[in-house]
Amino acid sequence: MAHRPAARLTVNGQSHEFEGDPRRTLLDYLRLDLGLTGTKKGCDHGQCGACTVIVDGRRINSCLSLAVMHDGSDITTIEGLGDPQALSVLQQAFVAHDGFQCGYCTPGQICSAAAMIEEIRAGWPSAVSGDVAAAPAIDDDEIRERMSGNLCRCGAYDNILAAIRYALAQEERAT
Repeated sequence: MAHRPAARLTVNGQSHEFEGDPRRTLLDYLRLDLGLTGTKKGCDHGQCGACTVIVDGRRINSCLSLAVMHDGSDITTIEGLGDPQALSVLQQAFVAHDGFQCGYCTPGQICSAAAMIEEIRAGWPSAVSGDVAAAPAIDDDEIRERMSGNLCRCGAYDNILAAIRYALAQEERAT
């Protein structure tokens, strides 16, 4: 019988085979096994959002998910969104608008914001959307609600909001 890994994952466009402990969280797999330390270990209880990554287009708290659960998944971490030589629009916006203080939550904030922008484009309503059948308004309340799972202990929320609004405007101009 041929050997089969527990899971095959695509992380930032590269294929990986996971053969480790089935209790290994996705967060620990990304950080410890793949060396992708941009994803931060914050509360380890899914409450702070520092470990947010994008799995098959949806944002998740990687501390609450096991690596083995993502067989066949396409995973994007902060390293997959851009790099120091070619920052993504969101990464540029966070720098331009000082959307970080200590920077610890920033990778999770940016991954969450990237997926949130796709949610808005897809017309997904949030808890504050007035009409769930209509395209969501892109206002401050809508962005704050959608980003409420990502905490910033430094209180840079106004700058994070400004960065996301800037990135949304840049993306609108590009389309």
